[in-house]
Amino acid sequence: MKLIADLAVAGFALQVPLVAAVLAKKLWRSFPLFTVYAVFNFLASATLYPIMTGGSPWLYFYAYWICEAVGVLLGFGVVYEVFKSLFGDYSALRRLAIVGFRWALTGLVVLGIIVAYAQSSGDRNPLMGAVLLVEETTRTVEVGLLMFLFLFSRAFGLHWRQHVFGVALGLGIFVATELAGVTIRAYFGPSVLQSVNVARGAAFNISLLVWIGYLLVPERATSAAAVPDRAQLEQWNQAIMELIHQ
Repeated sequence: MKLIADLAVAGFALQVPLVAAVLAKKLWRSFPLFTVYAVFNFLASATLYPIMTGGSPWLYFYAYWICEAVGVLLGFGVVYEVFKSLFGDYSALRRLAIVGFRWALTGLVVLGIIVAYAQSSGDRNPLMGAVLLVEETTRTVEVGLLMFLFLFSRAFGLHWRQHVFGVALGLGIFVATELAGVTIRAYFGPSVLQSVNVARGAAFNISLLVWIGYLLVPERATSAAAVPDRAQLEQWNQAIMELIHQ
């Protein structure tokens, strides 16, 4: 489908200035996982497009789903990085977030391995089944965490002109579309695959534009006085510290 190919080309073109901006801003110092995520997507696009247009369908199938699996896990890591950045001043909350993400990631990997092993039927590729299930589960967790983040953005001291807000917003647009697409595909089957791919490509390109825009606009820091609910976070942090040391 030409529209899907055009979206892929546009996405690849947009990733060039994104990676350049990430490197120019030295974003790996504060957001190393997002840096890896951006560079990986660029390399994946550069690898997959030639295979899609002139390579073996079998090779493209496996290359695509392997890249998709890695991208899903890296996206989950970016959400973890956002929360870790926000809880930088609260050691107990940061520790709780890190432990929670580690357990969630371990559970997702185990779930994917179990599904890949169990689905040995020749009618369904085990890699595809595992990736789809892990992707749906991961996207659900990501969307839930990002919704929580935006709902309590004021309490976290998160301002719309901060880089961390841009990272979260761009990822939120993409993962929400991904979750809807995976759910629709699971319900309606291959008949909606092209429509899902169009929506997915468009959402990814919008996310790229959001990330590029936030990296090009000067960041505005949030002062302590602009966070009226900081005392509540400090209380939560203190309560968790007391539980840890009991």
